[in-house]
Amino acid sequence: MLITVPLLTVLLLLLALVGSLVVSVAQLVRLLPSYADRYQRLIGSITQQLANLGITQDQIRTMLSKLDLGSLIGLLQGFLGGLAGVGSAFVVVVLLLFGMSLDASPTHDAIRALGPARPHLVGALAGFARGTCNYLIVSSVFGLIVAVLDAVALWIMGVPLPLLWGLLAFITNYIPNVGFVIGLVPPALLALLDSGPGKALAVVVVYSVLNFVIQSVIQPKFTGESAGLSTTVTMLSLFVWAYVLGPIGAILAVPLSAFARALLIDADPETRWAVPLVGGHAPARE
Repeated sequence: MLITVPLLTVLLLLLALVGSLVVSVAQLVRLLPSYADRYQRLIGSITQQLANLGITQDQIRTMLSKLDLGSLIGLLQGFLGGLAGVGSAFVVVVLLLFGMSLDASPTHDAIRALGPARPHLVGALAGFARGTCNYLIVSSVFGLIVAVLDAVALWIMGVPLPLLWGLLAFITNYIPNVGFVIGLVPPALLALLDSGPGKALAVVVVYSVLNFVIQSVIQPKFTGESAGLSTTVTMLSLFVWAYVLGPIGAILAVPLSAFARALLIDADPETRWAVPLVGGHAPARE
C-alpha cells in the first residue's frame, strides 16, 4: 500500500497531463486557421524587407516557398502530437515502475546479498538510485515552477493558449540544455502571428529571464552533481538516446546515461579512471 498509493497518484497526474495536452492541441488546431490573413501580411512584410535589401524576387520566392500556413500547422500538429505520445509513453513507464515496485523488496534483498561479493556494484547502484531520485525530484519541482510562471506571464501578455505552453515548458524542462529552446519556439511563433514582432520579442525575453534565473542560477544549487555527468556527456547522451528511443529518450537521457555510467564505470574499480572524463565523482560505498 505504501508503494501503490504514490504510484497511482503519479499515474493520475500523468493522465491529467496527457488529457490537458490533447485538449490544448485540439484548441490550437482550431485556432491556427484564423491567423491566415495575418500570416499572409507577415510574409508580405518580410518579402518587402528582403526586396529593400536588394534580394531578387526569384530568390525571395525560393526562400519563402515552404513558409505557407499549412506547412506551419502541420509542423506544430506533428510536434505537439509527439508530445502527447511522450505523455502516453510516460504512462507506460509508470505502469512499468508499478510492476517493478512490486518486486522492490526481494530485489533490494538480492542486491544487498551481493554486497560481500560485489561491493563496488552495490555501491554504484545505490549511488545511481540516490542521484537519479534527487535529479528527477528537483527537475520536476523547478519544471513546475517555470511552467506556472511561463503560463502566468503568457496569460498577462495575452498570448493564446497559455496552459498549453506551460505544459510544454514543464515537459521540455526534462530535456537537458536544449529543452528551453524547444519550449520557447511555439509560443513565440504564435505571439508573432497574434500580435506581431513586439509581442514575440517580449515572449523571448520573459522566457530567457525565467530560464536563466531559475534553471541556470537556482536549480543547479539543488541538483549539484546528482546525475554525475558533465555538460558534454549530457549533450551527447541527449543525441544518442533521442536517436534510439525518440522523444522519450530525450527526456530520459540523463537517468539512462547515469545508469550506464553506474554499470560500466562505477561498478568496476578498473574503469574508475574514466570518472573525470564523464564528470562528477564516484559514488560512496555503503
